[in-house]
Amino acid sequence: MTAQTSTPQIPPVARDTAKKWWRRGGNDLDDTKYNWTLTIVLIVLSLAVLVPLYFTVTMALKTSAQAGTGTGLALPSPLTLSNFAEAWELTNFGRAALISAAISAVTVGGLILLASMAAFAIAQNWDRKLFRYSYFYLLAAMFIPFPVIALPQIKFMSIVGLSNPVGVAILHLLFGLSFNILLYSAFLRSVPTELMESAQIDGARTMQLFWRVVFPLLAPMNATVAIFAFLQSWNDFMMPSLIIANPQWQTIPVVQALFQSQFSANYNISFASYLMAMAPTVVAYLFAQRWVMSGVTQGAIKG
Repeated sequence: MTAQTSTPQIPPVARDTAKKWWRRGGNDLDDTKYNWTLTIVLIVLSLAVLVPLYFTVTMALKTSAQAGTGTGLALPSPLTLSNFAEAWELTNFGRAALISAAISAVTVGGLILLASMAAFAIAQNWDRKLFRYSYFYLLAAMFIPFPVIALPQIKFMSIVGLSNPVGVAILHLLFGLSFNILLYSAFLRSVPTELMESAQIDGARTMQLFWRVVFPLLAPMNATVAIFAFLQSWNDFMMPSLIIANPQWQTIPVVQALFQSQFSANYNISFASYLMAMAPTVVAYLFAQRWVMSGVTQGAIKG
């Protein structure tokens, strides 16, 4: 006698759920409703960034004849790379890039070192009035914009002989301390106190505690501070233009502004220069972006 097997029947509820899951691409099993208003807003905001970027790339690859005609959105035909070489020579891009890179390196390294150590000292001595008031004093400095104190800073830098890239790096470092100490302090409040207490019980001194226990834990925040400090220092125009007296020692944003004022008709060369100046910031952000959000959000919740 042959046994008969029956085909299992899929319940209607499970079948409908599977169809919804398949239509959504297999992402989840929840009947999620999309917020189309927010999606449209995000698309528009993305276009506000991507369209100028597309315009910059296409203009940098066009000839002078193509750059002077049309709307600028047409693809380059023929495609040329000579604009980058010409922009490099006309703006002396190599020297300006080295100066900007040196200023940014001093700013990033100095802020990571000084801001982390200052935040660690404040966090460890929060019960003392001196450190607590110092924290509030540094936060108050965030509300003082540079244009308000620009004239005294220019005069002071001229008196001490720092009307050069060194003076700009020092000012970038000093003006960036307040915000970055705030970031480090918020992050350190999320570090379990048991880690520090166990290290102190084992005989670790203050500097050993910082370098061997605390500083390795600050890796996500160090990446966050580094990318923010680099972007601010590399793209800064006002401070170098006011502090640096010698035009030959100017940074990339100032050199590009001077070039644009002298050769305003050479759009293709100007955009090639802009694209070269923008490339390091894009590469730096793409390299460190996975640590940026983790560094910002880890200090949001204490635990």
